[in-house]
Amino acid sequence: MTLRRQTTLRLRQTIYAILAVSGAALFGAAGTAQETQPRETPAPEAPAETVKAPPLAMLTVIDGAIGPATAKQVADAVEAAEDARADVLILKIDTPGGLVTSTREIISSILESQVPVAGYVAPAGGHAASAGTYIIYATAIAAMAPGTNIGAATPVTIGGGMPGLPSPEDAAPQKDSGEDGAEDEAPARSSQPSNEDAMAAKATNDAVAHIRSLAELHGRNADWAEKAVREGASLSAQQAVEEGVVEFVAADMGELLRLMHGREVATSMGSRVLDTEGARIVEIEPGAMTKLLAILSNPNVAFILMLIGIYGLIFEFSNPGTIGPGVIGAICLLLGLYALNQLPLDYAGLALILLGLALMITEAFTPTFGVVGLGGVVAFVLGGAMLIDSDQPEFQLSWSVIAGTAVVSVLTLAALLGYAWRAQTRPVATGSEELAGKEAEVVDWANGEGHVWVHSERWRARGPHRLAPGDKVRIEKLDGLTLVLSGAPAVHE
Repeated sequence: MTLRRQTTLRLRQTIYAILAVSGAALFGAAGTAQETQPRETPAPEAPAETVKAPPLAMLTVIDGAIGPATAKQVADAVEAAEDARADVLILKIDTPGGLVTSTREIISSILESQVPVAGYVAPAGGHAASAGTYIIYATAIAAMAPGTNIGAATPVTIGGGMPGLPSPEDAAPQKDSGEDGAEDEAPARSSQPSNEDAMAAKATNDAVAHIRSLAELHGRNADWAEKAVREGASLSAQQAVEEGVVEFVAADMGELLRLMHGREVATSMGSRVLDTEGARIVEIEPGAMTKLLAILSNPNVAFILMLIGIYGLIFEFSNPGTIGPGVIGAICLLLGLYALNQLPLDYAGLALILLGLALMITEAFTPTFGVVGLGGVVAFVLGGAMLIDSDQPEFQLSWSVIAGTAVVSVLTLAALLGYAWRAQTRPVATGSEELAGKEAEVVDWANGEGHVWVHSERWRARGPHRLAPGDKVRIEKLDGLTLVLSGAPAVHE
């Protein structure tokens, strides 16, 4: 290797070494600078402004008589409000009253609700009478629209009277002094309350205790509540506020939400402060089953369904194989019985209806020419009149419906009896009895036996010895498969 080449190689190696050391030094310096230099923490971002969702108020409307459908509607509304974590559930009430059992179910749903329940008597011109008064007293907060009223919560008997406790004057023995100063004890004996009065007083005392307990639960006027039960007292909206029956008067839902806001109310989960100002209102519509129950809980509908069901089954049993009347009858009967099960029944009336149905079915299978059937109709009508044990006209059977069903029953039985009578008097059209007395034509004959032609058929026959082909003879009877001919001439019909 020449000196020049060696020198060049060494110079190149030196340059490579210098570059390597310089690069390592620079990398180390940069790393040291990165480690020693304090890290700059990024400035925290400004928190995004949280938008609070508006409060949720759920609403359900109670309009009309209180019954099983209303109880289910309120129970479903309470469940929906709890699932949605609503801030309040509002019951908008306009009712003349209703069934005691359904009212108590509604009150239980309200008191057990985890969501505060508000009662609002509306619209203007509406009222919360009878059962509606109890429901308003059960709500955590109560309000009324202008032009509404509340009260008249006295229990009413089926006869239409308004029972109450005997007044002190009526309860005290009447004492009349005669000339000798003796007291007449006869009026005192006659002033003893009858069983009917005692039952009325018992029902009134129970109602008073119930509504007073509700009033004390929410700090409302318990004395006026008792007066509403005993005396049938009523109040206007403004008077109700002054008497401490409701908290305030609200013209519309917006004002109602504004006035409720910030009030502390009691729920099944404890006290709670209402947050309702500017709340979003969601109305809870009754479900399909509730609407169906509202229709079926009408006692007139239930009664008619049961009647259709019974006659459908009677027709099916009388004419097996038609299928259609039996299917429709079974469905109607089950729906009618389900509807009646939702209503307060008088079991004596139910027993009369069952007896009437049994008698009518007996008439259909073993005709007695109306005796048993008409007895069944009478029992059925009397049972229908006694069937529903309720003081509310909305839950009583209409006399027009009872009369109409009675007429339909009589006409149906008349049709069945007419059919049975015609069947009894109609000539026999089939079988051996039908051949008796008919005319036959001799086909061949020998020694009292041969064949005859009748009904386009050739029959074996026996009879008189002297017959010839073509003779017309009368059939006396059928013996097995052989016709017995009579010596008398044939009867021409």
